[in-house]
Amino acid sequence: MGRLLGNIVDVEDLWFRYRGSSDWVLKGVNLKVAPSEFIVIMGPSGCGKSTLALALTGAASRLLFGEGKGKVVVDGIDALKAPSYEISQHVGMVLQNPETQLVTMTVREELAFGPENLQLPPSEIRHRIEEVGAKMRLAPLLDRPVNALSGGEKQAVAVASILTLRPRVVILDEITSMLDPVGMGMITGLIERMHQEYKLTILAIDHRVEWASEIADRIVIMNEGKIDLDAPPREAFKDREYVRKIGFRAPQVTEVTYRMVDKGRFIASIPVTLNEATETFSTLLRSRKHATD
Repeated sequence: MGRLLGNIVDVEDLWFRYRGSSDWVLKGVNLKVAPSEFIVIMGPSGCGKSTLALALTGAASRLLFGEGKGKVVVDGIDALKAPSYEISQHVGMVLQNPETQLVTMTVREELAFGPENLQLPPSEIRHRIEEVGAKMRLAPLLDRPVNALSGGEKQAVAVASILTLRPRVVILDEITSMLDPVGMGMITGLIERMHQEYKLTILAIDHRVEWASEIADRIVIMNEGKIDLDAPPREAFKDREYVRKIGFRAPQVTEVTYRMVDKGRFIASIPVTLNEATETFSTLLRSRKHATD
């Protein structure tokens, strides 16, 4: 996806530490994201991924009473200073456990909760609920009790409740990590529809490297409070020595290709997706067949 003029997320030299701690969790982070880009943020536990996400929503400073310095601008809003009601209309965040976000009795009430707090007219609230329900294929759930939903359905409602606020940036913090394969498939499809239907800028913290390589415009790898790498998937995994050095797992098809290269096979372009691998390996087999004919 090509970059549009300007950036919707602009982070410059961001430092952050939590109250009572002398250690900085974020150490001079710089990140620029264009409108409608899909960014996947990866890295080991404790590297600062979730803290960066909270900083983008302003919650790190407001709710966790931490100390931040640097520049964090999201959709033209200073996220380190803006009040929560203002920034919630520009950036929304979905957490790992939907139970921490769902606060009402029914799905319809949950989708109405945010717009009601913005004091929108009832007609506008109803319109947003119906629109999000239709686009995200959640209309059959609207009148169901939240506590009767499956884990995947609850996470889908958490995502939908953010969409009724109509933010331009959505942050997803490991939102499939607590789900079974059925729930994971449901949420993966919903994320992809959300990106297509609303043309949102999405920053997803996720450990699924195969999925990231298929969907992301860029992969951002964090380590020890800094961004170690920021590149399109193919660029992120083309240097096998770097990937091995930082201890980060490449996609399985890429790992297979690394081993072939280690054994002396020349491969011009390292595949990162299944489709790319199929094309690469088919070409290799055809060339081998021609060489033996």
